[in-house]
Amino acid sequence: MINIDAQNHVKGKSIYLDDIPEVNGTLHCLPFYAETAHAHITGIDLQDAKQLPGIKTVLLAGDIPGENQIGSIIPDEPLFAAHEIHYWGQPIGLIIGISEQVCRRARKLIKVSYDELPVITCPREAQKQNQLIIPPRKFTLGNVAQAWEACTHIIEGSTDINGQEHLYIETQGAYAWPKEDGSLYVASSTQGPTAVQRAIAAVLNLPMHKIEVNVVRLGGGFGGKEDQATMWAVMAALAARHLNKPVKISLHRMDDMCMTGKRHPYTADFKIGLTDNLKIMAYEVTHFQNAGASADLSTSVLERTLFHSTNAYYIPNVEATAWCCKTNLPPNTAFRGFGGPQGKFVIEAAIVKAAEKIGISPDDIQKANLVTDGNEFPYGQIVQDARAKQSWQECTSIYNLDRVKQEVEAFNLANKSYKKGYAVQPVCFGISFTNTMMNHARALVHIYQDGSVVVSTGAVEMGQGVNTKMLQIVHDIFGINTEKIRIESTNTLRIANTSPTAASAGADLNGKALEMACNTLRKRLTEVAQRHFDANEVAFRDGNIFSSDKSQQISWEKLVIMAFQQRVALSEHAHYVTPVIHYDKSKEKGHPFAYHVYGAAILQVTVDCLKGTYQFDSVRIVHDSGNSMNLTVDNGQIEGGLVQGIGWMTLEEVVYSKQGKLISNALSTYKVPDIYAVPKEIDIRHLDTIGPDLAIKKSKAVGEPPLMYGLGAYFAIRKAVKAFNPYAELTIDAPYTPEKVLMDLYKKH
Repeated sequence: MINIDAQNHVKGKSIYLDDIPEVNGTLHCLPFYAETAHAHITGIDLQDAKQLPGIKTVLLAGDIPGENQIGSIIPDEPLFAAHEIHYWGQPIGLIIGISEQVCRRARKLIKVSYDELPVITCPREAQKQNQLIIPPRKFTLGNVAQAWEACTHIIEGSTDINGQEHLYIETQGAYAWPKEDGSLYVASSTQGPTAVQRAIAAVLNLPMHKIEVNVVRLGGGFGGKEDQATMWAVMAALAARHLNKPVKISLHRMDDMCMTGKRHPYTADFKIGLTDNLKIMAYEVTHFQNAGASADLSTSVLERTLFHSTNAYYIPNVEATAWCCKTNLPPNTAFRGFGGPQGKFVIEAAIVKAAEKIGISPDDIQKANLVTDGNEFPYGQIVQDARAKQSWQECTSIYNLDRVKQEVEAFNLANKSYKKGYAVQPVCFGISFTNTMMNHARALVHIYQDGSVVVSTGAVEMGQGVNTKMLQIVHDIFGINTEKIRIESTNTLRIANTSPTAASAGADLNGKALEMACNTLRKRLTEVAQRHFDANEVAFRDGNIFSSDKSQQISWEKLVIMAFQQRVALSEHAHYVTPVIHYDKSKEKGHPFAYHVYGAAILQVTVDCLKGTYQFDSVRIVHDSGNSMNLTVDNGQIEGGLVQGIGWMTLEEVVYSKQGKLISNALSTYKVPDIYAVPKEIDIRHLDTIGPDLAIKKSKAVGEPPLMYGLGAYFAIRKAVKAFNPYAELTIDAPYTPEKVLMDLYKKH
């Protein structure tokens, strides 16, 4: 089954937030924001802006009827700055007018005066000044201090990892209008409808049942609309409530880039120790996370960095520490992988540095340390059903790693101006929200009298194909034509208390709840059919229900009518909770993940040593999908995740000035992979495995893990650079842009 949205996407018929027909009298709102990164507000002059024709009003913090607070984990983020500015782009107030254009003209007329304060943009500097969101967290396993004595090779180093702009095609936005009973309907481009509902209720001082949040689909999210979509929906709702008019907000791209947080930049120090047989005996790492000006989701992102600090390797002695550092940048937030890629990058960098010092290939160390069943992760979970070695073996065998090495070496010997590099990138990624409380979902299913079915879940469709998988579940259980099934929008009055569609868990959680609801309905219908056939067993297939001996059959439509006439319930609401998982933060030990996804990739690159540019020749992947429900959808996620990861490692450079102003604030100054930047060849093979029971239909989650294959891009380029300039001492500073590559190619020894 192809993605059920594909045809409407291609035809331009899919409805996004900005496609919603505007209600007569709709107003538009636009925030005005700080143009300094840290300061006390000494004055705000709104007079000229308010007098502009077409402007209805300008709202400030004092106009908020409830709490001036939208922080989700820690209440440290005001909707509007009232006294102090903490980052360039922080909203101070909201302009409401008859059009976006008139609001933009008004924004230029607003004058804000400040007393400037010192600006911090570096997480290491923030840590030195004790500017922290939370105290540091530490994961330990074994005894690192004693383990160094058993190590023949001890290597120390540091890494820098930049952020990444989400660059969803649909920018942030919301559309709110009041209803007759004092409630509000809010269409929001969000991954977390309940988070939006909760924040609006708090800011407007209303009960949550007065706020209906509806999401049809997103034009991309990647984590950037998990928490940060909330602000814009609250603004639209506040304006709608204040004026009792429909109000819409849809951010211009440059406003979106300026005002929203990115993937967290990290800087880290590491120390790694190996034995003569290349076993990693000890690993010590300290992460300094650039959280930005407020918590947002940084504490949870930090936690997942620690969870994934050893990637696919078993290391018996680990000490991983992470600092959540407060800086004067926009609050950084969730991004595909949610801290995991940053943790994995550092261990891969440590292995590469160790290999260079010892004089061997990094893949020799990688292969020698892959996790296997019975090993323990630093967070206490015991490895079960490990596929790391199987993925590695199949990848290096199918794609002939030995031949790749020989071809790269031969090419480099024969060419002076071009050099090739390769890297092998294993992946081990845990699936679940690491906050155990969030691992639950609900589904509501109605079967109508004509046999048609409507489904509501908490899953948000944002291009990843989750609606297609929900449709498949209903089709498989009821055995009916997919044209009879409708997947409804995500709505907080139909499905309450949803977790965001994130952590690669959207299909698992919501799919399991939907499976429960459909199985309950099927059981009721089965009992009706059994009485009708006077048979013990029946089968649902191709729109019909058959007796066990196939001598009798009845159509789905007739069975539904029969059940309705017998007053059998044809609606079901199911609640699913992921079993087994748990985590104790006081001990930093537990079993936080339902299962792990594994895989391995071989990446090859050619570097132009005169220009510093590069082209990825191929990426060949063996991926662990379990029993994939839909290989077409899953391969799309693998390809997209891979290229997004390569972009983060190579081209995508987020640049702030020392004063905290975003410099890479448009598509002219922020480069993402285009058709010329993607690998010439992407080949994907899937492990022939039986998936885990905790995955929906044993089909493993696929949203985040493939991004990790992109980490190998950095190290493949590095290998090519070392082939040209073998004695240079190279730093590890991602992304590896062509400018940095060129400097490294000609770096003096």
